[in-house]
Amino acid sequence: MLLHILESLPSGPAALVVHHRKNDVIKLTSGLSLTYCEQPVLNGTGGALLAARSFLEQNAGAGIVITMGDVPLVTGDTYARLIQALENVHMAVLAFIPADKKRYGRLEVEGQRLKRIIEWEYWHRYSEAEKANLPLCNSGIYAVRGSTLVDYLPVLESRPHKVVKRRGEVDAVVEEFFITDLVEYLNDDGLRVGYLHAAEEQEVIGVDDPAALEKVQRLYAERSRTTL
Repeated sequence: MLLHILESLPSGPAALVVHHRKNDVIKLTSGLSLTYCEQPVLNGTGGALLAARSFLEQNAGAGIVITMGDVPLVTGDTYARLIQALENVHMAVLAFIPADKKRYGRLEVEGQRLKRIIEWEYWHRYSEAEKANLPLCNSGIYAVRGSTLVDYLPVLESRPHKVVKRRGEVDAVVEEFFITDLVEYLNDDGLRVGYLHAAEEQEVIGVDDPAALEKVQRLYAERSRTTL
């Protein structure tokens, strides 16, 4: 799954943020000329960016695609569209409209401008009418101008969230950093944030349980037969 995602990315330098079973992941991908960035503590998606700071600084002149390791059906064309969008915006978010909103972050938009991403802990308290006005959800896949991203890493780092996590039998308060915060930071400073629609919901399915894995395997097999 991970190899397929890496093969779908645009050409150019690539970094892989590692933590769980990192030695196995590095061994599997060792022939791909990747830069490995260890995230020593699981402190959110923004924490993964902070772990890759050196790589991002070295590639600040390019457009940066940020994607997750559990979304194997995203096509190369979609990643290319995200990079192309950076000609007009500083950051682009891949959006989709799922049949089940689950706990996805929802996009608050104004025309083609993305104003903010509202997390489930806030929007689940909204009225049904308010929810109906927020049909777009966040896929967790982004493109950002490299120079912009590097400029805002210190801002991201300076504003952690206090999150309660279950650690064994006790709850612990930990600090986490969220990529989604960048949307508001850029908007606050007058920079342009946009969004693109995924071709279809199934393209951005994340493999986070056995049922999702089975579904993605079936869809991948169907896609492979279609393209033969």
